[in-house]
Amino acid sequence: MSIVRWMPRRSLFDFSDEFQRIWSDFLPAQLEGDSTVWQPSVDIDETKDEYQVIAELPGLTEKDVKIMLKDKHLVISGEKKVEAEKNENDYHFSERCYGKFERAFVLPTEVVADKVEAKVKDGILKIILPKSEKVKPTEIAIKAA
Repeated sequence: MSIVRWMPRRSLFDFSDEFQRIWSDFLPAQLEGDSTVWQPSVDIDETKDEYQVIAELPGLTEKDVKIMLKDKHLVISGEKKVEAEKNENDYHFSERCYGKFERAFVLPTEVVADKVEAKVKDGILKIILPKSEKVKPTEIAIKAA
């Protein structure tokens, strides 16, 4: 153990740094002006034949979003850019988030990659992922002996 000389003024500066660290941990990043925390909300539904992924992407078009499927992994990524508006009003408050996003999901079963469909309308992205035939349940008929 080393001996450290106590310096009263230094302790005050350490307290200030510690207070700043606690305050920054407490506040969400978006309140501090970080625009990279935005992630779209997603619902995933399952039927006997397919998975349906529905994501809210307000203000985005098909050009702003990229969808990748590899094995059982579905990745939705893109970027919501700041609207470049010039007006003479002062800007006082903003709750909207901007920036790049990426959502990744592991699907419980295999899907048919070449039959996946994705459509975007009114800021809602809908992805249909048909299940592979080999993972669909098959009913087996019982024969009388």
